Amino acid sequence: MKNKLETIPFKDTPEQKAQLEQIIQDYKDVPGALVQVLKKAQEVYGYLPLEVQITVAEGLGISLEEVYGVVTFYSFFSINPKGQYEISVCLGTACYVKGAGDVINKISDVLGIKDGGCTPDGKFSLRACRCIGACGLAPVLTINDDVYGRLTTDETVKVLQKYMA
Repeated sequence: MKNKLETIPFKDTPEQKAQLEQIIQDYKDVPGALVQVLKKAQEVYGYLPLEVQITVAEGLGISLEEVYGVVTFYSFFSINPKGQYEISVCLGTACYVKGAGDVINKISDVLGIKDGGCTPDGKFSLRACRCIGACGLAPVLTINDDVYGRLTTDETVKVLQKYMA
C-alpha cells in the first residue's frame, strides 16, 4: 500500500511564513541557535516539512543536511504532520506482549496510514511509542490526552469510531 503521507501537500499561510521569517531573523546571528529556531518553527507549523527545513537552512546560512540531521536526531521534532487526533500506541514490553502489535496494525488498517503517518484529511495521525508507564493497563493507546487500556482489536475499532463520528 502506498504511504498516504505522500499525498498530503504542504500548506503554508502568509502569517506562518512571516512568523518563520521573524524567528529566523531573531536568531540569525546567535551561534548554535538551530535547535531553538526549529522548536519555534515546529510551534508555527506543527511539524517540520522539507519546505520549512529549506527556509531555515537558507535563512541561517547553513546546509540543509545540517538542519535535517538535527530534525531527525531529536525525537521531539517531527517531519510528518500531526492529526487533529494524535494516536500513540505503546509498544513497550508489557504492551507488546499483550497484543499492542495487533492494535497498531488494526489502527493502520482502519485508517489507511502507517506509523508516523497522517490521514489525508488531517484528522488522525499515528505513532508507536515506548513505555508510557501504564503497564497494568496493557495494551495501551492514547488519543490526545485520553488513555485507553486493556484493548483488543475489536475494542480498538470501537474507540476509533468514537473519534470518526
